[in-house]
Amino acid sequence: MPSLVSCLGDLIVTGIIILFSDHVQSEIWTNEVSDVQFSGLGSTVTLICGGAHGGSPVEWRFNGSSVPLWQTHKGSLTLLSTTHSMEGNYSCHDERGTLLQSIKLRLGYPPHFVRVSCRMPNHMNIYCSWVQTKTTHLPTLYRTSYSGKGIDMEPCEQEQIGVNECMITNPPFWTSKFLVNITEINPLGSNSTILQIDAHELLKPDPPEDVQVHQVEGQPTQLLVQWSCPSSWPVEVMHAFPLTFLLRYRPIGSNYWSRLETEENTSLKIMDALVGHLHQIQIRAQDALINHSQWSEWSHVVEAQPWIEPLKEPTEEPVDFSFPFFNSFPVRTTDKSPDSSLHQTGSLGLLILLGLFAAVMVSVLLTIITLLWVRQRKQENVKKEELASMVKMKSIAI
Repeated sequence: MPSLVSCLGDLIVTGIIILFSDHVQSEIWTNEVSDVQFSGLGSTVTLICGGAHGGSPVEWRFNGSSVPLWQTHKGSLTLLSTTHSMEGNYSCHDERGTLLQSIKLRLGYPPHFVRVSCRMPNHMNIYCSWVQTKTTHLPTLYRTSYSGKGIDMEPCEQEQIGVNECMITNPPFWTSKFLVNITEINPLGSNSTILQIDAHELLKPDPPEDVQVHQVEGQPTQLLVQWSCPSSWPVEVMHAFPLTFLLRYRPIGSNYWSRLETEENTSLKIMDALVGHLHQIQIRAQDALINHSQWSEWSHVVEAQPWIEPLKEPTEEPVDFSFPFFNSFPVRTTDKSPDSSLHQTGSLGLLILLGLFAAVMVSVLLTIITLLWVRQRKQENVKKEELASMVKMKSIAI
């Protein structure tokens, strides 16, 4: 039963709007511009020469050129299946060519339904915009209003004429359902489009702003993310209407996002960032009290890389070759000398000494190997001579 009463109430409101629109139409276009006639495209249009006397012949001209006589009848001009090419200035003249009346013909279509969409970036304002579903080619005005349970018809304010948008300011909190009415009006009539909206489902904050990402000193897997509430969601109402924030992040090149959520806070710390990799970070917001409201769009992408330990300058370690010859040339780490050229000269001398030492050692080693080889050859020759003598002695004894 309540739903039936609600439907009847909506029909009554719609009827009142249509009557109101027709009344407005007559006020706007009737006799507003003299000698202008609006008619529908594709229809039959009759132009009547107001200055002609009954039965007197009349000549009609279109943009200065004569119109064929077969189109005229008793001082009136009939146009069949009108098209845009028939728009223009028509004039009627008497037998002497005197101008009796000039009529500007405008052709178009009657109002049609419009496509309405609404958005609610905070609890204080609802913005509704619309676009024509059919171009009328005629001057058009819009009357905008809204109503709801326990709410009489109130205007949806249009801040700028010519911009198809209106605003509902401070909608009541005791109901979330509203009827938004957009009435299109032109010289051929009016037509109303009614859209039912649910403020709770429509509520969608704007994305968080001023997103910044900072490195955490000494922490190669952490990033500190900070942001601001949307400017359309005043900080003063945050206590009454808190926001929940969802943060997502990923290393560049990965297809998978990690997510973190927080309520009311405007900062979060990422604890598991990939060491040494650049990350992409985005944030969105939702009303914390109305779970079935919409999430905002994601904020713009911010890229950041975790802290990296700075590279340490290489230092020379003490060199101990365990040879007495080099004990007189100790090498140790020292502070930087004011004269860097002396340091470089010392290093070069050390390298030369190392090279000479290596050459001496190689020579000694080669000498030892040669001596051992010569000694081995001599021993082999001695053995051969002994074997030969033994063989010879045996042969003599036989």
